[in-house]
Amino acid sequence: MTTEAKDILVLGGTGKTGRRLVRVLRAAGKTVRAASRSGEVRFDWNEPETWRPALAGASAVYLVAPDDPAPVADFVALAVASGVGRFVALSGRGIEQVGPGFGEGMAAAEQAVRASGAAWTILRPNNFHQNFDEDLWHRPLRDGRLALPIGEVPEPFVDAGDVAEVAAAVLTGDGHDGQVYELSGPRALTFAQAVEVIARAAGRPMRYEEISAEAYAAELRAAGTPESFVVALGALFAMHREGHSAELADGVRRVLGREPRDLADYAARAAAAGAWD
Repeated sequence: MTTEAKDILVLGGTGKTGRRLVRVLRAAGKTVRAASRSGEVRFDWNEPETWRPALAGASAVYLVAPDDPAPVADFVALAVASGVGRFVALSGRGIEQVGPGFGEGMAAAEQAVRASGAAWTILRPNNFHQNFDEDLWHRPLRDGRLALPIGEVPEPFVDAGDVAEVAAAVLTGDGHDGQVYELSGPRALTFAQAVEVIARAAGRPMRYEEISAEAYAAELRAAGTPESFVVALGALFAMHREGHSAELADGVRRVLGREPRDLADYAARAAAAGAWD
């Protein structure tokens, strides 16, 4: 099935992949509706009255699901009824292996787009490079210590820019319907190795420390992290420790015809921009 995208609704339009996707699509001359709670187009998963106005005129949707799976199927059904004929759903590698507390929204998005009757493609990336400088691990690295319960299991970190470029190609091109693309970087590194790469680029001391899952949860709680997020991160790292996302994936090459960006390249760019100053 081929669905020519007119307006493209990008959910999470101010997020890591969403805002990059908006830039790529607009640079290609596409008409984009960048939607979020505070974006150009207001969209809130908890306020269904914002859904229909956000969907007005859209024929394709980049679907970034909420943590809560409850509203996803209703939104997808409304989108189809409003004229959406193509979905690209952002999910995650190993999503089928994650326990309760993490990824339930993404799993619901996968199920909903598959059942929608519209054209669909699912993107399953590894952890983003940008987790090291935009949110999750930024503050610990600036403080010089990243402590996680992951062990020696490697992770082929992927660049959020690559994910955005893949999403743009899938949203606007043919031949991707019914595909599940797993997206990784070009090499698998342990978290300790990744921190070494970033420390060299930043020119400042940073160290990785392996701690138990219980100690990690205790540190998160002591820092005031909401319990739901403590549970989610625990489930995520439990999946990683089992190695379900450790192998390299070829989705970036299959869609874009080039190798994915390397962590060292990302670290050099981020350090030059002052990410860890």
